[in-house]
Amino acid sequence: MPQYLVAGYLPDDFDPSLADEAMGRDIHALNKEMIVAGVRIYACGLGKAKSLRPRPDGGVLITDGPYLETKEHIGGFWILETADMDQAVAWARKGVVATRRQVEVREIFFNPATD
Repeated sequence: MPQYLVAGYLPDDFDPSLADEAMGRDIHALNKEMIVAGVRIYACGLGKAKSLRPRPDGGVLITDGPYLETKEHIGGFWILETADMDQAVAWARKGVVATRRQVEVREIFFNPATD
């Protein structure tokens, strides 16, 4: 079955105090629902980040920040395994309700062998 990345976005000026207990309960309930349905492969929230960019001299520039000139950044994600994009979007819709934020669904088109 195909796998999909469902990424949840936060505004650059996100105030963590807005993530109240009700939101946490809703997210945990959605995670449990995904597990019971057998679609959730992985889920997590994301914290501090570093951005790495290639330099003309062959080096790498490392800066603070989880984004490259954007007004929002990924705050967490799910990897789901569903029959098709429509099913992934249906789960993502529940993610919007639980997180009260925008999410994006992208098909994972390459999954390398583990050996």
